[in-house]
Amino acid sequence: MGSATSSMAAKFAFFPPDPPSYNIFVEESTGKMRISDVHPREDVDVMTINTKKGNEIVALFIKNPSASLTMLYSHGNAADIGQMYHVFSELSVYLGVNLMGYDYSGYGQSSGKPSEQDTYADIEAAYKCLEETYGVKEEDVILYGQSVGSGPTLDLAARLPKLRAVVLHSPILSGLRVMYPVKKTFWFDIYKNIDKMPLVNSPVLVIHGTEDDVVDISHGKQLWELSKDKYEPLWLKGGNHSNLELYPEYLRHLRKFISAVEKLPRHRNLTELSPLKTIDDSKKARSSSGKRDKARWSTGQLREKSRRSTENRDKPWSRSSTYSREKSGRKLSVDRSGKARNSTDSDRARNSFDRLGDMVRSVGLCNVDCMKPAAFEDA
Repeated sequence: MGSATSSMAAKFAFFPPDPPSYNIFVEESTGKMRISDVHPREDVDVMTINTKKGNEIVALFIKNPSASLTMLYSHGNAADIGQMYHVFSELSVYLGVNLMGYDYSGYGQSSGKPSEQDTYADIEAAYKCLEETYGVKEEDVILYGQSVGSGPTLDLAARLPKLRAVVLHSPILSGLRVMYPVKKTFWFDIYKNIDKMPLVNSPVLVIHGTEDDVVDISHGKQLWELSKDKYEPLWLKGGNHSNLELYPEYLRHLRKFISAVEKLPRHRNLTELSPLKTIDDSKKARSSSGKRDKARWSTGQLREKSRRSTENRDKPWSRSSTYSREKSGRKLSVDRSGKARNSTDSDRARNSFDRLGDMVRSVGLCNVDCMKPAAFEDA
């Protein structure tokens, strides 16, 4: 019974796009590795990384010249970095961070087959690459885990005591708990986030939709309650499992969090920070004042100011993302050019949200029957 259930749990967890959304090739003129179907950019490095499990995973690193923090993003199901490329680019610009995204073993052009243990090895290899190749320090890293990506994110976060912060986007308590309302952890369960959350010392932001019919919002709320160092969560009213990026509050609250943790001293006792009051986003949505709520740390160390900053990372950014498919001189290459530019106009800031929303719709992030019990009918 245990073996069968564990096999079913593994089936629930992994839905790599088939076929992958991209190919990789080496550009003859520069000798650099590139991803097909996107316009090559000098501020984006594409690489393969060897894991301790013997697989070779594909990763990309987006450089932001004004960044002091680096985000390591573990994407959700039914997606790969080819589909996430433009979303990663927008997040890097809008949040003012460097960003590394990677494909799990068996996803995209990464070798091997996906498994729980392989994803742990995958994120560890990506993190090691940040340290050794880019000189990124542990205290300057933010781990971001979306859906099933919350598994490798929390596994690594529990082992990094100086980590700057963690973002959990529609996270799961565990694989089995998505399918069955079990009250205790079984040995054959996968991604036992419920047991690892109390081991994380860094500030934690949880984002979840109130109408998530794949991973119930109770998963996000319980993980938030279990975290040591709580930041105001974002419960998006009406949000489901695959559309949270479409809400303007998503980017605003995420940027507020990044700005807050950026101001934290690099060496501090995180456990001294006490919990914050929960903010229900539905109440914020009903407010007509137009004022932004301030996210406050109970120690009084941080106050997120709801004003426009003159610093680069606090400016509204917009990026023109053209999706017209133009033939290039290389097979499988599509020119999707995009240039970041400063914008002080509120309409342009709103357009930035719209563009990110268009990207999310275009790739349908995890917008399949990922993690639904129906997937096991023929198991």
